[in-house]
Amino acid sequence: MRNLLFCGLMLLALPTLAQVYTYIDAEGNRVFTDKPRAGNAERVELAPSNSMPAVQTPTAPVVTTKAPEPTQRYNLLRILVPQPDATIRDNTGNLIVSINSDPGLFPQHSYRLLLDGVPVGEAGRSPVFPLENIDRGTHQLAAEIIDQQGRIIERTPSQPFHMMRISLAQKRTANPCKKADYGVRPECPLKDKPAEKKDIPFVPFI
Repeated sequence: MRNLLFCGLMLLALPTLAQVYTYIDAEGNRVFTDKPRAGNAERVELAPSNSMPAVQTPTAPVVTTKAPEPTQRYNLLRILVPQPDATIRDNTGNLIVSINSDPGLFPQHSYRLLLDGVPVGEAGRSPVFPLENIDRGTHQLAAEIIDQQGRIIERTPSQPFHMMRISLAQKRTANPCKKADYGVRPECPLKDKPAEKKDIPFVPFI
C-alpha cells in the first residue's frame, strides 16, 4: 500500500520529466522511474499537463507625493524691547513690549506674546503689547506668530527680564510723607497720619 501511494505521488510530479518507465521488481512491486531498464521496463505515456501559466495581476504604480514647501517663511522673529536680561524700573510694574519680524507679518497671521509661558493680551497684527502691574522679580518673555487656527508658525526662545518696583516703605523712606500727602500718595495712607496736637489756650496768670 505504501508503495502504491509513493507511486501515485511520483506520477503527480512526473509531468515535468521527459520520459517515464515502469516495471515489476523481483518482489512483485510496480516501480516507476525516469531511467530506461533493460528487460521488462515499459514506457508510460503521460497525458499532457493541463496547468495554466500564472496570471500576472497588474499593480498600480506607487506614486510618492512630496508635501509642498511652505511659501510663507519668516527669516527672523525677535523681541526688540525689552532686550534680553534687561532690568525694568517702574513703580507701577508697567512695560511696553515690541516685536519685530522679517519679512513683515503675512496675511492671516498674528503676533502673540507670552509672559512666563502664558499668553497675555490679545493676539493681533500689532507688534506692540502694553503690560501692566507686573510683579517684581524675574520673568520670561516669548513671542509667537500664529495662523487663523491658532497653530504656531514661528516662536522665539524665552528671554528673561527683571522688574524692579519700589515698595511703599522704600518710597516713604526716600520721600517722607508730609501733612498734605496723607490720603493723597499711596504710601501715605490716612490711617498713618499722625494725630494733630491741639493748641492749649493761653490763660494769663493773675
